[in-house]
Amino acid sequence: MILDTLSIINFKNIADEQLKLSEQVNCFVGDNGAGKTNILDAVHYLALARSMHTITDAQSVRHSEDAFLLDGRFRRDDGRPEQVVCSYTRRGGKTLKRNGKEYERLSEHVGGFPIVVVSPADSALISDSAEERRKYVNRFISQIDRGYMAQLIRYNTTLQERNRLLKANPSEEMLLIYDGMLSASADVLFKRRQEVIAQMRPIVEEYYAMLSDERETIGMEYRSELQNSTLAELLLASRKRDFINEFTTVGVHRDDVLFSIGGYPLRKFGSQGQQKSFLIALKLAEYRLLTERVGDKPILLLDDLFDKLDMRRVSQLLRLVGGEMFGQILITDCNKHRLQRTLSEAGVEYELFHIAEGHVTL
Repeated sequence: MILDTLSIINFKNIADEQLKLSEQVNCFVGDNGAGKTNILDAVHYLALARSMHTITDAQSVRHSEDAFLLDGRFRRDDGRPEQVVCSYTRRGGKTLKRNGKEYERLSEHVGGFPIVVVSPADSALISDSAEERRKYVNRFISQIDRGYMAQLIRYNTTLQERNRLLKANPSEEMLLIYDGMLSASADVLFKRRQEVIAQMRPIVEEYYAMLSDERETIGMEYRSELQNSTLAELLLASRKRDFINEFTTVGVHRDDVLFSIGGYPLRKFGSQGQQKSFLIALKLAEYRLLTERVGDKPILLLDDLFDKLDMRRVSQLLRLVGGEMFGQILITDCNKHRLQRTLSEAGVEYELFHIAEGHVTL
């Protein structure tokens, strides 16, 4: 998948820019706050219909403006052209069009334009709660399996309804109906998560070894209450606790993925460099699986590339992603000379863009 041209109007601090991108490596350099990451976020909007940050659409509109417009001209690996236009107005909300046709549901767009992001925000996958890791797994699998996304939406909707029901002191008959609905979706989600994480594990180990040149072993372990019981059994066993708490205390909405190094928790025993290498290996494994399942090479976004990585690891990463297995790449960094030197040493060809106060120049 190649993004040939990108048009941005009133998006964050960018007033009006039209970019013609290289089909290989594109570097965006500038001071902190200049707008480098906003370019990447515009691409993310076109691929997944939302920001890569935890902000609302309204917060993505340039100050004092009422709307933003993003227009991307893509080219698939087989040469077919595609156009995606994402717009948002404060009064009318968000619309997304593919080749001139508006989607009825934004979820239909997910997976059609594969993308992988490596950014400093990834550290939350290690340091924050299980919810962050579940969100990551859900976002990833949704790009390769629309059926998974449908079941996830169904599960979450049913879970909300069951929680409301628990507050109203429902009958056992009503709870059994909701238990059945919840169990049907949970079974699909559990099996798919288990399958995908098992597929990712050896690829993460492979990439980690390439990036780190170190001998320690790393691991990924999927944890779910459904590994020992069905959800229907768990829901019956937790009836009393659910009534007391007035919400559902068991289910796949409590799943987690444990990351380890040398058999110990990565969060506690991994250095910053080891944690960053693990996260990059995780994202490169995601990239490989997306390529295999979707058929197009995803666009790879590397935001603030040198964050918590030494030069050796950065060079290893650039040699990896500069190979034939990877496609178009967008990189941001605040140090032009450091980035140019590292890319040259890695033998990677690139296009360089300068950004200052939301304005882009070659």
